[in-house]
Amino acid sequence: MQNYKKITKGFPIIANNQPLLEQFQRFYEKNNPKDLESALNYFAVFGGLDVKIDMTKPLRSLIIRHILNDYYEIQEYVGKLSKNSAPFHKILTGIALGDRRTNSAFKRADIDYEEGIEAIYELEELEVITTETAMDHLTNNFEKNDVSDKLLFTTPFLRFWFAFVSPLYRGVKREEYDECFERFNNYQAEFMGLIFEQLCHEYIKVSFKDDPIEEIGRYWDEDKNELDIIAQTESGKIIIGSCKYNNNKVKKNELSRLKGICEKLDIVPDYVILFSKKGFTNELKSEKGKSLKLYTVKSLKTLIDIQY
Repeated sequence: MQNYKKITKGFPIIANNQPLLEQFQRFYEKNNPKDLESALNYFAVFGGLDVKIDMTKPLRSLIIRHILNDYYEIQEYVGKLSKNSAPFHKILTGIALGDRRTNSAFKRADIDYEEGIEAIYELEELEVITTETAMDHLTNNFEKNDVSDKLLFTTPFLRFWFAFVSPLYRGVKREEYDECFERFNNYQAEFMGLIFEQLCHEYIKVSFKDDPIEEIGRYWDEDKNELDIIAQTESGKIIIGSCKYNNNKVKKNELSRLKGICEKLDIVPDYVILFSKKGFTNELKSEKGKSLKLYTVKSLKTLIDIQY
């Protein structure tokens, strides 16, 4: 885990060329969180920054201390990383706060498609983002899916920066942070949810040891059919699933919803995997079996000890 880049002398360093799982392991080892939920919440903000934080402190106070109060130093590094390009910054803010689709990001940034695609290619080369394509080839729906690609930041911190700091820089420079936290509070559940989903993908990769995962991703289309998880094992088994990072137990109707999507896409899954922050209702637990697997945030503890 040595592929880290120095920001400025004496300042923490950012990793934007490491797999997310390695970033999470490094964060966990450095900060020793009390539980997996805390680890995930704080990692969603600080992941990629090589900074030791006091996880007994509220997230707000740590954001002020380690990010907002060091705005100028971080901005200097992030500016160099993104070539101080205003169009790049607009697109990155669009990705950070939107549905991650390329077309949506370009619309938010008020940039035409050709200019936007060129920017995406360059931001990928700079290792700021990666492109994700809907896994429609794992479905049996033979209608052409022309849906836009989605985009992922290479570190959680860069996503946090372009969602809640960079676009509100005027107030941050004046040390007026209320607008930043108001926006963060409005998007927090969705923001943490994507990191949870990414780590759930990592969990699936390591949990199918007897029949390893050959490919894993997500599915979405213009008809609003979405799967948080769709994967295929080396033997050809199909896995679908969902990840819910909210304060409600997942009910049986989530299973019914997924089955409905599978029928539309002509998928016959061998395994359905559900991940939940707050667990599952007894009715859903009674359905658990070989083909239905249920996991909570605590299950992700397995990821800490995985060696590359």
